[in-house]
Amino acid sequence: MSVEITRAIVIAVAVAVGLVVYRRIMGAPESGGSARAEREARALGLLPASRQNTMLAAPDPELERALVAVSARGDWEPAARLMAATRERRDWSRRSWYASVLGDVAAEGDGVWLEAWEAALPQDPDAAVVRASSTVSLAWLLRGGAWAKDTSAERFAGFFEVLPRSRGEVARAAELCPEDPTPYVIEISTALGLNYPHKKMHRIWQEITDRAPHHPGAHRSALQYWCAKWHGSEELAVRFARVAADSAPPGALLRTLPLRAWWEHHDDKAKARDYRAPELVALVDAALADVAAARPDHPDLPGARHLLAFFLTRQGRFEAALEQFRLVDGYVGAFPWGSYPDPAAVYCHWRDKAVRGAGGR
Repeated sequence: MSVEITRAIVIAVAVAVGLVVYRRIMGAPESGGSARAEREARALGLLPASRQNTMLAAPDPELERALVAVSARGDWEPAARLMAATRERRDWSRRSWYASVLGDVAAEGDGVWLEAWEAALPQDPDAAVVRASSTVSLAWLLRGGAWAKDTSAERFAGFFEVLPRSRGEVARAAELCPEDPTPYVIEISTALGLNYPHKKMHRIWQEITDRAPHHPGAHRSALQYWCAKWHGSEELAVRFARVAADSAPPGALLRTLPLRAWWEHHDDKAKARDYRAPELVALVDAALADVAAARPDHPDLPGARHLLAFFLTRQGRFEAALEQFRLVDGYVGAFPWGSYPDPAAVYCHWRDKAVRGAGGR
Protein backbone atom coordinates (compact mmCIF):
# COMPACT_ATOMS: atom_id res chain seq x y z
CA MET A 1 0.00 0.00 0.00
CA SER A 2 1.40 3.44 -0.95
CA VAL A 3 2.27 6.06 1.63
CA GLU A 4 -0.37 8.39 0.18
CA ILE A 5 -3.15 5.81 0.58
CA THR A 6 -1.98 4.84 4.05
CA ARG A 7 -1.91 8.48 5.09
CA ALA A 8 -5.50 8.98 3.92
CA ILE A 9 -6.59 5.93 5.90
CA VAL A 10 -4.88 7.20 9.05
CA ILE A 11 -6.63 10.57 8.87
CA ALA A 12 -10.07 9.06 8.21
CA VAL A 13 -9.79 6.36 10.85
CA ALA A 14 -8.44 8.77 13.46
CA VAL A 15 -11.57 10.84 13.17
CA ALA A 16 -13.88 7.83 13.39
CA VAL A 17 -12.34 5.72 16.12
CA GLY A 18 -9.48 7.65 17.71
CA LEU A 19 -11.65 9.03 20.51
CA VAL A 20 -12.83 5.60 21.57
CA VAL A 21 -9.35 4.02 21.40
CA TYR A 22 -7.62 6.74 23.39
CA ARG A 23 -10.34 6.98 26.02
CA ARG A 24 -9.96 3.26 26.61
CA ILE A 25 -6.17 3.47 26.74
CA MET A 26 -5.84 6.71 28.68
CA GLY A 27 -8.99 6.72 30.78
CA ALA A 28 -10.06 10.17 29.58
CA PRO A 29 -13.22 11.69 31.04
CA GLU A 30 -16.13 11.47 28.63
CA SER A 31 -17.13 15.11 28.90
CA GLY A 32 -16.75 18.35 30.83
CA GLY A 33 -17.98 18.92 34.36
CA SER A 34 -21.51 19.40 35.63
CA ALA A 35 -23.89 21.98 34.15
CA ARG A 36 -23.56 24.02 37.33
CA ALA A 37 -19.77 24.06 37.10
CA GLU A 38 -19.99 25.05 33.45
CA ARG A 39 -22.25 27.98 34.35
CA GLU A 40 -19.85 29.02 37.10
CA ALA A 41 -16.93 28.82 34.66
CA ARG A 42 -18.75 31.06 32.21
CA ALA A 43 -19.50 33.51 34.99
CA LEU A 44 -15.75 33.75 35.60
CA GLY A 45 -15.16 34.51 31.93
CA LEU A 46 -13.79 31.03 31.19
CA LEU A 47 -14.52 29.59 27.76
CA PRO A 48 -16.49 26.47 26.79
CA ALA A 49 -14.82 23.50 25.11
CA SER A 50 -15.99 24.67 21.68
CA ARG A 51 -13.91 27.84 21.99
CA GLN A 52 -10.64 26.30 23.17
CA ASN A 53 -7.70 26.41 20.76
CA THR A 54 -6.40 22.83 20.64
CA MET A 55 -3.14 23.55 18.77
CA LEU A 56 -1.46 26.15 20.98
CA ALA A 57 -0.82 26.33 24.73
CA ALA A 58 -1.19 30.10 24.84
CA PRO A 59 -1.79 33.07 22.53
CA ASP A 60 1.02 33.64 20.03
CA PRO A 61 -0.14 36.22 17.50
CA GLU A 62 2.92 35.94 15.24
CA LEU A 63 2.70 32.17 15.06
CA GLU A 64 -1.05 32.29 14.56
CA ARG A 65 -0.64 34.72 11.66
CA ALA A 66 1.98 32.47 10.10
CA LEU A 67 -0.29 29.45 10.43
CA VAL A 68 -3.15 31.30 8.75
CA ALA A 69 -0.81 32.36 5.94
CA VAL A 70 0.43 28.85 5.17
CA SER A 71 -2.92 27.12 5.66
CA ALA A 72 -5.24 29.59 3.95
CA ARG A 73 -2.99 31.12 1.31
CA GLY A 74 0.02 28.86 0.96
CA ASP A 75 2.19 31.84 1.87
CA TRP A 76 5.40 30.64 3.50
CA GLU A 77 7.11 34.00 4.02
CA PRO A 78 5.60 34.84 7.47
CA ALA A 79 6.71 31.41 8.71
CA ALA A 80 10.18 31.99 7.27
CA ARG A 81 10.48 35.35 9.05
CA LEU A 82 9.26 33.80 12.29
CA MET A 83 11.81 30.99 12.17
CA ALA A 84 14.63 33.32 11.13
CA ALA A 85 13.93 35.52 14.14
CA THR A 86 14.26 32.59 16.55
CA ARG A 87 17.62 31.68 15.00
CA GLU A 88 18.92 35.24 15.13
CA ARG A 89 17.90 35.57 18.79
CA ARG A 90 19.15 32.07 19.60
CA ASP A 91 15.75 31.45 21.14
CA TRP A 92 16.12 27.69 20.88
CA SER A 93 13.14 26.67 23.00
CA ARG A 94 10.78 28.79 20.93
CA ARG A 95 12.45 27.66 17.70
CA SER A 96 11.91 23.99 18.50
CA TRP A 97 8.26 24.65 19.30
CA TYR A 98 7.66 26.64 16.10
CA ALA A 99 9.40 23.99 14.00
CA SER A 100 7.18 21.34 15.58
CA VAL A 101 3.95 23.23 14.93
CA LEU A 102 4.86 24.17 11.36
CA GLY A 103 6.05 20.61 10.71
CA ASP A 104 2.73 19.24 11.92
CA VAL A 105 0.82 21.61 9.62
CA ALA A 106 2.94 20.61 6.63
CA ALA A 107 2.49 16.90 7.39
CA GLU A 108 -1.27 17.14 7.88
CA GLY A 109 -1.83 19.24 4.73
CA ASP A 110 -0.38 19.07 1.25
CA GLY A 111 2.89 20.75 2.24
CA VAL A 112 3.04 22.76 -1.01
CA TRP A 113 3.94 25.92 0.90
CA LEU A 114 6.99 24.20 2.43
CA GLU A 115 8.09 23.00 -1.01
CA ALA A 116 7.77 26.57 -2.31
CA TRP A 117 9.87 27.83 0.61
CA GLU A 118 12.57 25.26 -0.11
CA ALA A 119 12.55 26.11 -3.81
CA ALA A 120 12.91 29.84 -3.13
CA LEU A 121 15.63 29.42 -0.45
CA PRO A 122 17.33 26.06 -1.05
CA GLN A 123 20.04 26.63 1.60
CA ASP A 124 17.75 28.07 4.26
CA PRO A 125 18.40 26.40 7.65
CA ASP A 126 14.89 27.36 8.78
CA ALA A 127 13.15 25.57 5.91
CA ALA A 128 15.47 22.61 6.46
CA VAL A 129 14.58 22.22 10.13
CA VAL A 130 10.85 22.51 9.40
CA ARG A 131 11.25 19.85 6.70
CA ALA A 132 12.89 17.47 9.16
CA SER A 133 10.11 18.10 11.67
CA SER A 134 7.47 17.57 8.99
CA THR A 135 8.90 14.21 7.94
CA VAL A 136 8.94 12.96 11.52
CA SER A 137 5.38 14.22 12.04
CA LEU A 138 4.15 12.52 8.85
CA ALA A 139 5.74 9.23 9.87
CA TRP A 140 3.99 9.24 13.23
CA LEU A 141 0.74 10.28 11.59
CA LEU A 142 1.02 7.27 9.31
CA ARG A 143 1.64 4.99 12.25
CA GLY A 144 -1.33 6.25 14.25
CA GLY A 145 -1.71 6.41 17.99
CA ALA A 146 -2.64 2.83 18.86
CA TRP A 147 -0.46 0.38 20.76
CA ALA A 148 1.92 -1.64 18.56
CA LYS A 149 -0.21 -4.77 18.91
CA ASP A 150 -3.20 -2.86 17.53
CA THR A 151 -1.31 -1.22 14.65
CA SER A 152 -1.74 -2.76 11.20
CA ALA A 153 1.08 -3.91 8.93
CA GLU A 154 0.04 -1.23 6.42
CA ARG A 155 0.47 1.52 8.98
CA PHE A 156 3.85 0.21 10.05
CA ALA A 157 4.92 -0.03 6.39
CA GLY A 158 4.17 3.65 5.85
CA PHE A 159 5.86 4.56 9.11
CA PHE A 160 9.09 2.71 8.33
CA GLU A 161 9.12 3.99 4.77
CA VAL A 162 8.99 7.63 5.86
CA LEU A 163 10.76 7.88 9.23
CA PRO A 164 14.28 6.87 8.07
CA ARG A 165 14.26 9.85 5.69
CA SER A 166 14.33 12.16 8.69
CA ARG A 167 17.89 11.14 9.57
CA GLY A 168 19.33 12.74 6.44
CA GLU A 169 17.12 15.79 6.87
CA VAL A 170 18.22 16.21 10.48
CA ALA A 171 21.85 15.99 9.40
CA ARG A 172 21.31 18.62 6.70
CA ALA A 173 19.54 21.00 9.08
CA ALA A 174 22.34 20.59 11.61
CA GLU A 175 24.96 21.31 8.94
CA LEU A 176 23.17 24.47 7.79
CA CYS A 177 22.98 25.87 11.35
CA PRO A 178 25.61 24.15 13.51
CA GLU A 179 24.76 26.05 16.71
CA ASP A 180 21.07 25.05 16.62
CA PRO A 181 20.00 22.18 18.93
CA THR A 182 16.61 21.86 17.18
CA PRO A 183 17.63 19.20 14.62
CA TYR A 184 18.82 16.97 17.43
CA VAL A 185 15.64 17.59 19.42
CA ILE A 186 13.69 16.44 16.36
CA GLU A 187 15.89 13.36 16.07
CA ILE A 188 14.73 12.14 19.47
CA SER A 189 11.37 11.27 17.85
CA THR A 190 13.29 9.38 15.17
CA ALA A 191 15.18 7.57 17.93
CA LEU A 192 11.90 6.45 19.48
CA GLY A 193 10.55 4.98 16.26
CA LEU A 194 13.76 3.45 14.93
CA ASN A 195 14.78 1.98 18.29
CA TYR A 196 18.07 3.77 18.75
CA PRO A 197 20.19 2.05 21.42
CA HIS A 198 21.01 3.93 24.60
CA LYS A 199 24.55 4.72 23.44
CA LYS A 200 23.26 6.48 20.32
CA MET A 201 20.65 8.36 22.32
CA HIS A 202 23.37 9.56 24.69
CA ARG A 203 25.26 10.98 21.67
CA ILE A 204 22.18 12.91 20.53
CA TRP A 205 21.68 14.19 24.05
CA GLN A 206 25.28 15.42 24.21
CA GLU A 207 24.74 17.39 21.00
CA ILE A 208 21.68 19.04 22.55
CA THR A 209 23.14 19.85 25.94
CA ASP A 210 26.34 21.22 24.40
CA ARG A 211 24.12 23.83 22.72
CA ALA A 212 21.24 24.30 25.17
CA PRO A 213 21.75 22.51 28.52
CA HIS A 214 18.36 23.45 30.00
CA HIS A 215 16.11 23.17 26.93
CA PRO A 216 12.65 22.20 28.29
CA GLY A 217 11.31 20.78 25.03
CA ALA A 218 14.38 18.63 24.55
CA HIS A 219 14.05 17.28 28.07
CA ARG A 220 10.38 16.44 27.55
CA SER A 221 11.18 14.55 24.35
CA ALA A 222 14.09 12.71 25.91
CA LEU A 223 11.94 11.73 28.88
CA GLN A 224 9.69 9.81 26.48
CA TYR A 225 12.69 7.80 25.29
CA TRP A 226 13.62 6.86 28.85
CA CYS A 227 10.08 5.86 29.84
CA ALA A 228 9.18 2.21 30.29
CA LYS A 229 6.80 2.25 27.32
CA TRP A 230 9.67 3.08 24.97
CA HIS A 231 13.33 2.30 25.55
CA GLY A 232 13.86 2.78 29.26
CA SER A 233 12.14 2.05 32.55
CA GLU A 234 10.38 3.92 35.31
CA GLU A 235 13.66 4.05 37.23
CA LEU A 236 15.57 5.55 34.28
CA ALA A 237 12.84 8.07 33.52
CA VAL A 238 12.55 9.23 37.12
CA ARG A 239 16.32 9.50 37.46
CA PHE A 240 16.58 11.51 34.23
CA ALA A 241 13.82 13.87 35.36
CA ARG A 242 15.20 14.40 38.84
CA VAL A 243 18.77 15.06 37.64
CA ALA A 244 17.44 17.61 35.14
CA ALA A 245 15.27 19.32 37.75
CA ASP A 246 17.98 19.41 40.39
CA SER A 247 20.68 20.76 38.06
CA ALA A 248 18.61 23.49 36.40
CA PRO A 249 18.56 27.09 37.65
CA PRO A 250 15.30 28.47 39.08
CA GLY A 251 12.91 29.52 36.35
CA ALA A 252 14.25 27.06 33.76
CA LEU A 253 10.94 25.16 34.10
CA LEU A 254 12.58 21.76 34.38
CA ARG A 255 11.05 21.11 37.80
CA THR A 256 7.87 20.07 36.00
CA LEU A 257 9.77 17.11 34.51
CA PRO A 258 9.43 14.78 37.55
CA LEU A 259 5.65 15.36 37.43
CA ARG A 260 5.58 14.22 33.82
CA ALA A 261 7.69 11.18 34.69
CA TRP A 262 5.24 10.27 37.45
CA TRP A 263 2.23 10.75 35.15
CA GLU A 264 3.75 8.57 32.45
CA HIS A 265 4.08 5.62 34.81
CA HIS A 266 1.13 6.05 37.17
CA ASP A 267 -1.74 8.13 35.84
CA ASP A 268 -3.70 5.36 34.11
CA LYS A 269 -3.94 3.38 37.36
CA ALA A 270 -3.63 6.11 39.99
CA LYS A 271 -6.30 6.75 42.61
CA ALA A 272 -7.14 10.14 44.07
CA ARG A 273 -5.06 9.45 47.17
CA ASP A 274 -2.00 8.71 45.02
CA TYR A 275 -2.07 12.26 43.72
CA ARG A 276 -2.11 13.56 47.29
CA ALA A 277 0.93 11.60 48.44
CA PRO A 278 3.39 13.89 50.27
CA GLU A 279 6.20 13.28 47.79
CA LEU A 280 3.98 14.26 44.84
CA VAL A 281 2.73 17.34 46.67
CA ALA A 282 6.38 18.32 47.18
CA LEU A 283 7.06 17.92 43.47
CA VAL A 284 4.12 20.18 42.66
CA ASP A 285 5.36 22.77 45.16
CA ALA A 286 8.80 22.70 43.52
CA ALA A 287 7.23 23.21 40.09
CA LEU A 288 5.16 26.12 41.42
CA ALA A 289 8.34 27.79 42.68
CA ASP A 290 9.96 27.23 39.28
CA VAL A 291 7.03 28.87 37.53
CA ALA A 292 7.16 31.82 39.93
CA ALA A 293 10.86 32.31 39.08
CA ALA A 294 10.43 32.05 35.29
CA ARG A 295 10.55 35.12 33.11
CA PRO A 296 7.04 36.11 31.92
CA ASP A 297 7.87 35.57 28.24
CA HIS A 298 9.41 32.11 28.67
CA PRO A 299 7.95 30.06 25.80
CA ASP A 300 7.43 27.04 28.04
CA LEU A 301 5.67 28.90 30.86
CA PRO A 302 2.11 28.30 29.58
CA GLY A 303 2.78 24.57 29.29
CA ALA A 304 4.03 24.47 32.86
CA ARG A 305 0.86 26.23 33.99
CA HIS A 306 -1.33 23.69 32.21
CA LEU A 307 0.50 20.83 33.92
CA LEU A 308 0.23 22.48 37.32
CA ALA A 309 -3.46 23.20 36.84
CA PHE A 310 -4.05 19.48 36.30
CA PHE A 311 -1.97 18.27 39.26
CA LEU A 312 -3.29 20.92 41.63
CA THR A 313 -6.85 19.94 40.77
CA ARG A 314 -6.10 16.27 41.32
CA GLN A 315 -4.61 17.18 44.70
CA GLY A 316 -7.72 19.11 45.72
CA ARG A 317 -5.85 22.43 45.74
CA PHE A 318 -8.64 24.05 43.81
CA GLU A 319 -7.98 27.74 44.33
CA ALA A 320 -4.35 27.37 43.30
CA ALA A 321 -5.46 25.29 40.30
CA LEU A 322 -8.03 27.88 39.28
CA GLU A 323 -5.34 30.57 39.36
CA GLN A 324 -3.38 28.58 36.77
CA PHE A 325 -6.45 27.81 34.67
CA ARG A 326 -7.34 31.51 34.46
CA LEU A 327 -3.92 32.26 32.99
CA VAL A 328 -4.15 29.71 30.16
CA ASP A 329 -7.85 29.41 29.40
CA GLY A 330 -8.74 29.44 25.71
CA TYR A 331 -5.68 27.42 24.64
CA VAL A 332 -5.39 23.73 25.42
CA GLY A 333 -2.63 22.50 23.10
CA ALA A 334 -0.52 21.33 26.01
CA PHE A 335 0.25 18.34 28.21
CA PRO A 336 -1.67 16.52 29.59
CA TRP A 337 -4.72 17.54 27.54
CA GLY A 338 -2.96 16.79 24.26
CA SER A 339 -2.55 13.17 25.35
CA TYR A 340 -6.26 12.68 24.65
CA PRO A 341 -8.11 12.90 21.33
CA ASP A 342 -10.51 15.53 22.70
CA PRO A 343 -8.18 17.86 24.60
CA ALA A 344 -10.78 20.58 25.10
CA ALA A 345 -13.27 18.22 26.76
CA VAL A 346 -10.64 16.83 29.13
CA TYR A 347 -9.34 20.30 29.93
CA CYS A 348 -12.85 21.60 30.71
CA HIS A 349 -13.59 18.53 32.85
CA TRP A 350 -10.72 19.30 35.22
CA ARG A 351 -11.04 23.08 34.98
CA ASP A 352 -14.71 22.93 35.90
CA LYS A 353 -13.85 20.62 38.78
CA ALA A 354 -11.43 23.27 40.04
CA VAL A 355 -14.12 25.94 39.63
CA ARG A 356 -16.57 23.83 41.59
CA GLY A 357 -14.02 23.04 44.30
CA ALA A 358 -13.02 26.67 44.65
CA GLY A 359 -16.65 27.66 45.10
CA GLY A 360 -16.88 29.52 41.80
CA ARG A 361 -14.40 32.19 42.95
